[in-house]
Amino acid sequence: MKVEIPPIRPEEQTPLVEALVAILQQLIDRVGQQDVTIQQLRDEIAQLKGQKPRPTLRPSELERAPAQTTPPEGGKRPGSAKRPKTAELTIHHEQPLHLDHPPEGATFRGYEPYVVQELVIHSQNTRYLRARYDLPTGGSVLAPFPVGVLPVGGGHFGANLVAYILDQYHQAQVTEPLLLEQLWEYGIDISAGQLHRILTENLEHFHQEKDEVRAAGLAVSSYLGTDDTGARHQGKNGYCTVIGNDLFAVFESSDGKSRLNFLHVLHGRHRIYAINATTLAYWERQQLAAALVEQLTQGPQTFVGEPAWQARLTALGIVDQRHVRIATEGALLGGLVATGVASDLVVLSDGAPQFDVLVHASCWIHAERPLVKLVPYNDQHRAVIEQVRGQIWNLYRDLKAYRAQPDAAQRPVLEARFDTLVEQPTGYPSIDGVLKEMRSHKADLLRVLERPEVPLHNNAMESDIREFVKRRKISGGTRNDAGRRCRDTFASLKKTCRKLGVRFWDYLQDRIRGLSRLPRLAALIRQRAAAATTIIAAPG
Repeated sequence: MKVEIPPIRPEEQTPLVEALVAILQQLIDRVGQQDVTIQQLRDEIAQLKGQKPRPTLRPSELERAPAQTTPPEGGKRPGSAKRPKTAELTIHHEQPLHLDHPPEGATFRGYEPYVVQELVIHSQNTRYLRARYDLPTGGSVLAPFPVGVLPVGGGHFGANLVAYILDQYHQAQVTEPLLLEQLWEYGIDISAGQLHRILTENLEHFHQEKDEVRAAGLAVSSYLGTDDTGARHQGKNGYCTVIGNDLFAVFESSDGKSRLNFLHVLHGRHRIYAINATTLAYWERQQLAAALVEQLTQGPQTFVGEPAWQARLTALGIVDQRHVRIATEGALLGGLVATGVASDLVVLSDGAPQFDVLVHASCWIHAERPLVKLVPYNDQHRAVIEQVRGQIWNLYRDLKAYRAQPDAAQRPVLEARFDTLVEQPTGYPSIDGVLKEMRSHKADLLRVLERPEVPLHNNAMESDIREFVKRRKISGGTRNDAGRRCRDTFASLKKTCRKLGVRFWDYLQDRIRGLSRLPRLAALIRQRAAAATTIIAAPG
């Protein structure tokens, strides 16, 4: 509540009144300062309880006087230019309109175009009378359906309807019960079981294309980002992991999260276990016993599929849980490299240990986030937190500038600034602990100095994984393995289409009708990567 001292007439302004007014003003100022302090304490208490502090509301723009701008001579003010909204539309139907009874003596001068956009949604049932011909040699032949009428796999629901169902469920995120009611409203005679089968069955060609996207994306990428989130399945807590970059995105759900699980995500359904230089380097870093390494390096060095690899471990008598895990992780890493993945592929993550494979890079935003969550003890503690955060973001801006224009001469300077930042004593264990954690991940945080193509943050993957967060809030979890697999597949294809500039609706129509007019997404990924490499390699 804002308190204002009322105006005092000149004849009433005695020395006593002026002294009382001054005291009253001091009290009002002090109460205002206490209100600010109380609100800060309330916000800190809310953060300790896991709640959100009071939001900062911006003043209404309606109260602000409009900016006075002088338009250029002979032109409009900046930002007021209008683009022709219908100039690029495809006109499907043109209909001339005339007066039923034109006024006497009126002459026709021409047409004035007026474009109306419309969406036509209605059921359309077609009975195909297929001619059957008896053959002189016995048997008969039946006239085929027109190309693209039925979806791949057949059925009594047309390709356009199947595409609409998949688009509504995976693009618009309409739940199955609501989608079923919607189809009934449109006059479609379909049951809940039929709808579920359309969403989960006869979709192997989509699963195959997802595997192609994963393989192509990993083969052409110098880095990829990753993140994970919760994804319930059959009433139990599970996880969904996303991998990708600006060319592709692949989602994979599983019951847990670990480094072994992440390697399974990178491999997909077709897992190759290989023992090579990458494998040996990983085993050495994980301190696998030399005797076990000698055993594993004797005999076959490549194994296709998990059963073959497990049989190899059993034959060698390797049954200890830790030994099996490290040996399997190394063999999977070697398998990735053997299938064409770069051995120096950078994996950018939020710093979770399960993602630390091959060459790792950490997100600066996640590294700084613990400072944001600290609850200051007093004003001095708060000031030191803000000071350190300012130093972090100043260095971040310079690293961002280095990434845009790499300069080898700046690398030792930036490294020295990082060392100065993380080694400074602040006098507060909570802040020193955050800086110590950053110091232990120096190589990961400064990966951009040797690999400028790697982003400094993991925001892109967090944006991609938000797809599953929204789906979890809307639909909860999946109930069977087929549903979980389809959700992962179509989320991957939809995100990849968006990154490649392909309309998901056009993609569904093409694949469901079996037309193959749109290129395979894996081919588009390779083309885009090749074009980007050509641009970088071009002189100037």
